[in-house]
Amino acid sequence: FSALKHVRLFRLFAANMAEEAKKLAAYAAVDNYVQNNQVIGVGSGSTIVYAVDRLAERVRQEKLNVVCVPTSFQARQLILQHGLTLSDLDRHSELDIAIDGADEVDSELTLIKGGGGCLTQEKIVAGCAKRFVVVADYRKDSKALGQQWKKGVPIEVIPMAYVPVSRMIVRRFGGETVLRMAVSKAGPVVTDNSNFILDWKFEHGQNWKEVNTAIKMIPGVVETGLFVNMAERAYFGMEDGSVQIRDAPVN
Repeated sequence: FSALKHVRLFRLFAANMAEEAKKLAAYAAVDNYVQNNQVIGVGSGSTIVYAVDRLAERVRQEKLNVVCVPTSFQARQLILQHGLTLSDLDRHSELDIAIDGADEVDSELTLIKGGGGCLTQEKIVAGCAKRFVVVADYRKDSKALGQQWKKGVPIEVIPMAYVPVSRMIVRRFGGETVLRMAVSKAGPVVTDNSNFILDWKFEHGQNWKEVNTAIKMIPGVVETGLFVNMAERAYFGMEDGSVQIRDAPVN
């Protein structure tokens, strides 16, 4: 009994530590990057909840005038719940900064994103931003992609194409692809854009820039969860309560 209790307590402690780390990273990024009169891309996922908390706090305290463009339905709800000004890319097609989470970040700041299924909109928003910053906890930090994140690279596909796209990816790059299934609904996950998601579990390190381009060229692929040469900086909340900053290599 006591051993099981210990395991439960340890899990609880680890979960609390990860949450605290997410908060530290998110607060640091918002404090360092957000300024008055900015248009801000707001990402998706659990770490971004803390970024929006901090953003709303600063807007109230400093009377900041900022406009927020969401990457997903979840991000949109967060912006509205916090009473922040909501906009979109029709009205604000150039963003000063985008802040988003990641499922994994390698030593070059190449990211895997899309664990939450919002990869296409996240990539569009990041691509419209002058500066793109990532916030994450220590569990997302890797030397090479695949070390920490074991669920593969998410790939958004047009529903009718998921079988041929699956086969082509495996034939060209190895590994395996899995159609992501919904948890509380029968059938596959459907994205905000009404598409399916394939998770490609790759076997070894790749030239991610080339792989990203090659997969995107397959008919039926909408977008990949590989973000190559996009992020300029990553903030990692660490176990000891510090925040580590990694900048993208200068090319």
